[in-house]
Order: sequence, then structure tokens, then C-alpha cells
Amino acid sequence: MASIAPISTSFINKKEINHSAFSLSWPLFLQRYERSSSKKICSVMSPQQAERKPATTGSVKTGMTMTEKILARASEKTKLIPGENVWVNVDVFMTHDVCGAGCFGVFKKEFGQDAKVWDPEKIVIIPDHYIFTSDERANRNVDILRDFSLEQNIKYFYDINDLSDFRANPDYKGVCHIALAQEGHCRPGEVLLGTDSHTCTAGAFGQFATGIGITDAGFVLGTGKLLLKVPPTLRFVLDGEMPDYVLAKDLILQIIGEISVSGATYKTMEFVGTAVESLSMEERMTLCNMVIEAGGKNGVVPADGTTHKFLEDKTSVAYEPLYSDENARFLSEYRFDISKLEPLVAKPYSPDNRALARECKDVKIDRVYIGSCTGGKTEDFLAAAKVFLASGKKVKVPTFLVPATQKVWVDIYSLPVPGSGGKTCSQIFEEAGCDTPANPSCAACMGGPRDTYARMNVPQVCVSTTNRNFPGRMGHKEGQIYLASPYTAAASALTGFVTDPRKFLH
Repeated sequence: MASIAPISTSFINKKEINHSAFSLSWPLFLQRYERSSSKKICSVMSPQQAERKPATTGSVKTGMTMTEKILARASEKTKLIPGENVWVNVDVFMTHDVCGAGCFGVFKKEFGQDAKVWDPEKIVIIPDHYIFTSDERANRNVDILRDFSLEQNIKYFYDINDLSDFRANPDYKGVCHIALAQEGHCRPGEVLLGTDSHTCTAGAFGQFATGIGITDAGFVLGTGKLLLKVPPTLRFVLDGEMPDYVLAKDLILQIIGEISVSGATYKTMEFVGTAVESLSMEERMTLCNMVIEAGGKNGVVPADGTTHKFLEDKTSVAYEPLYSDENARFLSEYRFDISKLEPLVAKPYSPDNRALARECKDVKIDRVYIGSCTGGKTEDFLAAAKVFLASGKKVKVPTFLVPATQKVWVDIYSLPVPGSGGKTCSQIFEEAGCDTPANPSCAACMGGPRDTYARMNVPQVCVSTTNRNFPGRMGHKEGQIYLASPYTAAASALTGFVTDPRKFLH
């Protein structure tokens, strides 16, 4: 068996050993493939070992991964392999206020001032980033979205006019990645491209979803096609029962800490296993949301009954899921025993700077932020409310709550929290002394104009459910962000220090 390396040691060369091993600073999860061995080791990465045998008749057939199959269908090919460049037909294209003006400009320059988009019913335009601000340039970006949508007769433009009361705008949704799912634009087997790196969130629905730049976006607007290189696939097998104090945010922080922020560069991250199958759609979205933080091209979860149930009242468009073949070739496969996972954080200034929450208990914080496409969904707020309810205490630091969409905002005020005797999240948050839930949007996640709600305009230490903790993220370049699950964020709010949620979740 390969020896256990200290945490600072890099991966063992895969060409020199079949099972490369590397260690964490705590006993954790992964088991060797040999089922006869019960010895736990900290981590295993193993390349595909199955030997391809020739067929007895006809041509040799090589299986394809889910991503390869989706791109093959979208490019009208019968077979694809990683590294091929193919013209892909796009099913859904999305842009928002930060990137919309730029991609519209490219479209007009290259196709003509009077050009029409390839299909106004396959384009989704969602203002969400810099909305509730007095910044004139930010407001102008939303005006540009509106003008283009009216000119092009875009069917799915989720407009906002009245910034004084978001509820007065029935079309306004909020954060694009969550709105795409809630409004039925995410469907298994399809190709979804968007001008935002976290478009990969939609891979939770078994589709190919990735972020693109404004030049590519301008081309897609005019043609409905894009030249893409087929990525190889890394497979993550997550088995074991999820502990009550662990959420999908902990899973993805563990994985990114394992492979680093460049460990999946231009690769697919496919998530399977009993733990993944047990996740709700919102938790699967959290898992796929942060594949870009590992450099991933896209993340995918195979569609199943949970997927179909979620989509029942979301879309009337027929869809056909695709799945990886049994003999598909994966670049590497990682296996995890999730039952041993503890609550995690990513320390400043990188999403892969992973540590146990309990190891950071001496880190004093200034604030907590619960929101964003990663941590601002309904289930994220229910999780935070569960911790506040269990503690019966008030928060020690300012705690900002930003629902991702209008629907999430409504859920916060209407859904009873299990075990609360009928109390809603909003009631529990108020009793705990949190800030009133804010207008649905991206808010402070990317910083934004200085008057953005909850933006860090001075150096502070924040525990946040967002996805990035680079210098300058959420505002100030000297601010320190500890990425965490809603459980850990809520527990930290109650103590004023980075806190393991098991302190309150017994």
C-alpha cells in the first residue's frame, strides 16, 4: 500500500504508482478499492484500470461519459473523445447585467446593427448582480438589457423597474443560477451556456452547463452554436450516510481541498454515489456550483427521480437524460466515505485552503453573510434557522441574510421550519437578532458598488456561504473571508468566532 504523505506533500506521480496517496490533518473518509482491506486512508486517486478487450464481431466500441454523450448529441456526432473540437448546438443561453452589454456589443459589431438573434425563445436575460444601488453605470447596464430584450423580442427577460420595492416587479427573479432552475430552464441532456463562471450550477440537472466570455457569447447570440473542446472527466464517487451536521458545501470544500483550485482545469467533474443520490436538487446545485473553483469546465450529476420530481412543475419541454456508459473512460476516479466528514471551512485567500471548522475556533470574526448562488437558496436558510433555533441564543456579530430569488424570499417568510412549532425562518432570524432578509440579488458576493448591501468597505473577517474568498471579494481587498456551509455560518454568528455547528446541532 502506498504510504501516507504529510499534508504539504503534492500528489504522487500517477505514472509511478497505481494508487496515489496524500494526507489531511485529520482521519478521513476514503477507502482503497480492494474491498478485502478495511484500512482507511486519507485520500485515493486512481486512474481507470479496466482493460479494453476487442469485440468478437464488428468494430471495437468505447463507452462515453455523460458529458461526452451530451456534446455528441449537441454536435450531431455518434462518438466523441476528450480533446476533440466540435461545433455544439446551444439549447439555452443566459446573460446578466454585468456581462450583457459587452456580449450585445460583440453581437452587433460582428453581425450588424440590425441583426436578429438566432432564437429569442432560447435566450434568458437576468439582471441580478448590481441591482439595488444608486450607481448610474450599474443602473445603465440594466437599461441596456431591457432595450436589447425589447428590440430582439426576448421571451425570457426577467426585468426590474422599481428598485424601491423588489416585490413590485413580478418579472424580477434574482440570482441567475437559481432563477434558471426555478423557472425551468435547466433540463437533463441539454447544453446551457452563460456569461458567468457559476453557470456550472445547472449541471446538477444532468446537463452540460458552463460559463463563457462575451466574445463567445456574441457569437452564440448570432448563431446558436459554439466551438467547444470535449473535456476529459474526473469521477467523484461519494458514498456513505451524510452526517446531520454536514451539507453539500462541506462536500465540495473537501473535494476542492483535495484536488486544489487547479485540479480539474478544463475537466468535467461527475458526481455519483449513494451520498449524491441522497441530496436534494438544491444541495446538488451547491455541489456543482463550485466546480469552477477547482478549475472545472463543468460539473454533472446524473438525473434521477429527484431530478424529475423537481422539474414536474417547472417545464413542459420534453427532455432526454443521458448517462455515462459502464465502460466509459474517466481520467481519474476519486472515492470518498462521506460518513466520516466533519464541518469544513476554506480559509483566506483560496477556496482550496481547507481546514476543519473546529480547528479555527480561535478566529474572531466581525460578521456573517448567508446568501449567493452557493448559499442563498431556500434550504440554505432553513439550515441556518435550524442552528439558530437549536441554540435559542442571539447572534454576537452582524448577520446579513440575502435570499437568492424572490421565491426564496417568500419561502423565508412562509415556510415553517421543522421542529419549530410553526415558526418561519424570518421569525427565527428576527428572534436571533439577524438583519432583516434583504432584496434578492447577488448583493455583496462580488463586491459591487460601494452602496451594495453588506459590502465590506473596511477590512473585516467574515464567515460566508459564498463561493470565493480571494482578496477583494465581497469588497475590501484586505477583508478575510472564511467560506462555510449555512450550518457553520450560523454557528459562527452565535459565538463571534469560526464555530463547528456541532456545538449547537446535537
